[in-house]
Amino acid sequence: MAQDWALDGMDPVSYGTEHAAVPGRTDLVTVWRGQAWHFASEQNRNLFEANPRAYAPGLGGLCVLALSEGRSEPGNPRYFVVIGQRTYFVRSEQARERLLADPQRILMRAKAAWTRMNP
Repeated sequence: MAQDWALDGMDPVSYGTEHAAVPGRTDLVTVWRGQAWHFASEQNRNLFEANPRAYAPGLGGLCVLALSEGRSEPGNPRYFVVIGQRTYFVRSEQARERLLADPQRILMRAKAAWTRMNP
């Protein structure tokens, strides 16, 4: 059922490899942490299964910009930024543009807020 789908069915590996939010296939699925993770290819599923934490979104998939402002809001898997090797979500294209304008400072503030919310 769709409510158990991680990332709204987007392929977590494609953010880094394709630099795009690519819908996963319904027949290429792995369950991790109680959610169904979908993949666009068998290769992507194999990469994820070998190291799921490397492909799961940073900061629990919350919106980085909202976190940097002290709010806990879900990010949208269709709006993302890859910083370093990690994928982070934001809530909208406008939030994505704001994050890209100062990624290191905003990410540092978001990580500090995340740490306070998850002691």
